[in-house]
Amino acid sequence: MKHTLSVLLQNKPGVLSRVTGLFSGRGFNIESLCVAETIDPTVSRLTLVTSGDESIIEQITKQLHKLIDVIKVMDTSEGVYVEREMVLIRMKADAQTRAEVLRIIDIFRGKVVDVGQKSYAVEVTGSASKIQAVIDILRPIGIKEIVRTGTVAISRAGMSK
Repeated sequence: MKHTLSVLLQNKPGVLSRVTGLFSGRGFNIESLCVAETIDPTVSRLTLVTSGDESIIEQITKQLHKLIDVIKVMDTSEGVYVEREMVLIRMKADAQTRAEVLRIIDIFRGKVVDVGQKSYAVEVTGSASKIQAVIDILRPIGIKEIVRTGTVAISRAGMSK
């Protein structure tokens, strides 16, 4: 089962390396990783998606708590939360496909962020399943490049632990 972990940690050099080392050293996989500074510049929030049963997630959480620079670990999957991901896709967009690409991007509430002679760069934001759906629909038209942010998540208002 997938779990989205939100980890508050000290914003210092080497902290991210220690967290990822914890995963690789124990054979755990990180499916998605996103980290950035919080409102407090001395603290970063790391959002990662991993898979495992309850015992594996409990082991990961305990190991994270042992790291000196980790402030708090939350499994957002245990509560009600909002999750988003962003994708940038460089698409083939010649005279025959431009209108179709624009229609598809409009349906997914995306936008064109760059236009070239033979390509569009489009942006779509949403759940991982929405991102995968737009990729699957655009693939037959001609995807040239994909860049994904990874998942970010936040507890719903009034629902945090």
